[in-house]
Amino acid sequence: MASEVFPLIKTGGLADVAGALPIALAGHGVHMRTLMPGYPAVMQRLDKVEAVATFDNLLGVPARILAARHEGLDILVLDAPDFFDRPGGPYTDATGKDFVDNWQRFAALSFAGAEIARGLLPGWQPHVVHAHDWQAAMTAVYMRYTGLQHIPTVVTVHNLAFQGQFGADIFPELGLPPEAFTVDGLEYYGDVGFLKGGLRTAWSITTVSPTYAHEIMTPEYGMGLEGLINARASDLVGIVNGIDTDVWNPETDPHVARTYAAGSLKQRAANRRALAERFSLEQDDGPIFCIISRLTWQKGIDLIAEAADWIVSQGGKLAVLGSGDQGLEGALLAAASRHRGRIGIVIGYNEPLSHLMQAGADAILIPSRFEPCGLTQLYGLRYGCIPVVARTGGLADTVIDANEAALSARVATGFQFTPINAEGLRQALRRVFKAWREPKVWARIQNQGMKSDVSWENSAVRYADLYSSLLSRV
Repeated sequence: MASEVFPLIKTGGLADVAGALPIALAGHGVHMRTLMPGYPAVMQRLDKVEAVATFDNLLGVPARILAARHEGLDILVLDAPDFFDRPGGPYTDATGKDFVDNWQRFAALSFAGAEIARGLLPGWQPHVVHAHDWQAAMTAVYMRYTGLQHIPTVVTVHNLAFQGQFGADIFPELGLPPEAFTVDGLEYYGDVGFLKGGLRTAWSITTVSPTYAHEIMTPEYGMGLEGLINARASDLVGIVNGIDTDVWNPETDPHVARTYAAGSLKQRAANRRALAERFSLEQDDGPIFCIISRLTWQKGIDLIAEAADWIVSQGGKLAVLGSGDQGLEGALLAAASRHRGRIGIVIGYNEPLSHLMQAGADAILIPSRFEPCGLTQLYGLRYGCIPVVARTGGLADTVIDANEAALSARVATGFQFTPINAEGLRQALRRVFKAWREPKVWARIQNQGMKSDVSWENSAVRYADLYSSLLSRV
């Protein structure tokens, strides 16, 4: 159960996980079907769809379940045009405002998932239901309160900051019994909490890195749910995300100027030149730092804006791809205006360009204040684009800091920093510039990063084991 699935539709890392995990699990005896909404972009990309179930009234609208295959994925689509056939993104309209009926849209997705668990589809019923984030977390709630408690449920938290909290007035429209609106169910400080309800009712809770699993039990990172999460600590597990190493492969990537491998890093130079040209950067020997991110406070983009002049003064260059907070966009655009040829900005999201950036930039900056897992540092490792990361969440779990001990042992894969502020970032960048001036050290860090196992293999084993452990309790 997921609100977005790559390559059909993507706004962030959730889509990458929902698209890659089923394929990785197939090698471990797990057959996964993925239910997702029928957005226009999804409906246009699927062919040979088959209607396998219908709803005369799904939270007020008619709907169908369509089945299809797409690039190795077994897809189930909730075709509910009243909810999903509209312009804009998955969650927002063309102006960027949340759809006012998001509660209804994703409650309908969750209700449909619960009905599939009940046996709605002819000849098929799942053993385990796995829901991602608040948009699908209500599946566990519907299953708990409609007689499906015997089927194991897993809710994965990709980012606890997004909880799906709505006014209590929507509760009568959800089709749930009154007892569901209690502290042991959906009630959350007088409101309806979709994610809160999922965390309360799921058999198991997972997060996307071990460190983030520990962090969300604290007031600093728990976003008001730390009490509930601590109460369910025995059911909480952190499993770091992997990436699709077929899609993200510098040896075969169609989006780069020149393919290369760990043993042929000099061939990255062609991508570096292409990247500099794309962002109108000067073709010199200064390191190119890239940022591929939502431009928000959480992602630490204000720290980038604050450090931009200093980075340029040290001989560095910046290539930025992303969109988000208008103030932060403006601050970066102003820095680019001050430093033409040293800072280049592309506002928006561009998947092919992000591949070229990983293949051409020397380092990727990820100064997130919190980061449940993060995927761009994994892409960086895979492509020899050295990650410079804040020491938090999955960033801390996946990047080995280039301190003296790690450099001596030749295991360093990037640079971590703390405290997570502008000075902490500058201190890390001083170490980065020092390593850049020692080409053998730099190449060693690149090569070690490219040896990292960033695939889904180990994580898929852990998910398969989790499902098996839950089934052993049935």
